[in-house]
Amino acid sequence: MLALFSAGLVLGGLLSSLVLWLLSGLAAPLPPVLRYGVAVAIAVLAVLRDAGAVRFPLPQNTRQVPQDVLQRDLLRGSLQFGFELGTGVRTYVSSTAPYAVAVALLLVAPGWAGAALAGIGFGTGRAATPLMRIASPAGDPWDAALRARLKAITIGASAAVAVLLGWLASGP
Repeated sequence: MLALFSAGLVLGGLLSSLVLWLLSGLAAPLPPVLRYGVAVAIAVLAVLRDAGAVRFPLPQNTRQVPQDVLQRDLLRGSLQFGFELGTGVRTYVSSTAPYAVAVALLLVAPGWAGAALAGIGFGTGRAATPLMRIASPAGDPWDAALRARLKAITIGASAAVAVLLGWLASGP
């Protein structure tokens, strides 16, 4: 069941990233300096938002996938539940980094393979938390440790996206 849930997360992330990559063709006529500039600016804004320096709402569905998805058929429901969470569309996303990556996929168009890796990374990242939680021998202390580090994790993820986009914009 956990394996199907995790596979669903990865498949959902993969689908979302490939859809964004397909839509990136709409931005192709824009000059690369503009596309990279906007992508880097959005990534820096993501760092500032996650650090609490600026506040603005993100376009998202601020509720979870309904639990009844699992109650109809546990195996198929686990895959569906994971897939819906993995798309990042039908649920809450706590970090701004995925939004910066989505903008980068739309504007920078790393090719289908780069987009696929980004989506697999998103789904794997979403799967990592429940997998590590289940693997932990001490649930409540693990939860407390995650809560204590969550802000640093979200800021670090956004900063990594910003640094990567800045590096790509500089023409490595």
